[in-house]
Amino acid sequence: MADRTHFGLTALDTVPLHEKVYLELVRALMLGQFLPGQKLTSRKLARELGTSDMPVRSAFMRLQALRALSPMPNGSVEVPVISAERFSQLTAVRTLLEGPATELATKLINGNNLRAIRRHCAELTLAARKGDIGDYLRKNHDFKFSIYRHCGNEQMIFLIETVWMQVGPFLRNLATGFEDDLSSILDIDYHEEVVAAIEAQDGARARAAIVRDIDEGAAHILRQGMFPEARS
Repeated sequence: MADRTHFGLTALDTVPLHEKVYLELVRALMLGQFLPGQKLTSRKLARELGTSDMPVRSAFMRLQALRALSPMPNGSVEVPVISAERFSQLTAVRTLLEGPATELATKLINGNNLRAIRRHCAELTLAARKGDIGDYLRKNHDFKFSIYRHCGNEQMIFLIETVWMQVGPFLRNLATGFEDDLSSILDIDYHEEVVAAIEAQDGARARAAIVRDIDEGAAHILRQGMFPEARS
């Protein structure tokens, strides 16, 4: 939301359009709104976003450099389809980044931050009980990043986001096996344990809980066997 100025006017939004488009596509990738193997064209996305092709093409180039999208011969892009091995490697990177980020954040989170984290925690539980995987993934992202963004290390957050862009399209597979009762996903979800550890200012325990949450979620996805035998 734009800030109000001294004279009561609404300050103009100075974020460039190409940056807004890029951030929207980053969020869509992290939330699993695009599926592995899905083809994306600048024309269709520009129409959906209400922009011209140019800022979408610019975002495509940036996301290709981060390995979040793969170029196609016809100029469109594809959400990469990765192997189980690469997914496991990315999961290992996640634990190496998100565990320490959680531990660092535990030392810096204050009362206002903690109230927001508790709210995200409650919303995540509610999304699982409602049985909406899309909402669950949104709330899972919001919960985790409400912690990571307090770690005091912007470079660490950038790296976490970069990995999430690659694994995000596969996180929708968390729902596989829980079709009849998504609330059962809470059996492999440790967000409440993370919050309890942060409340106790126990960084090591918070780190262990977030790592367990990541590892058990990834193990569930890998058990579904929904990865190709050989693709990067």
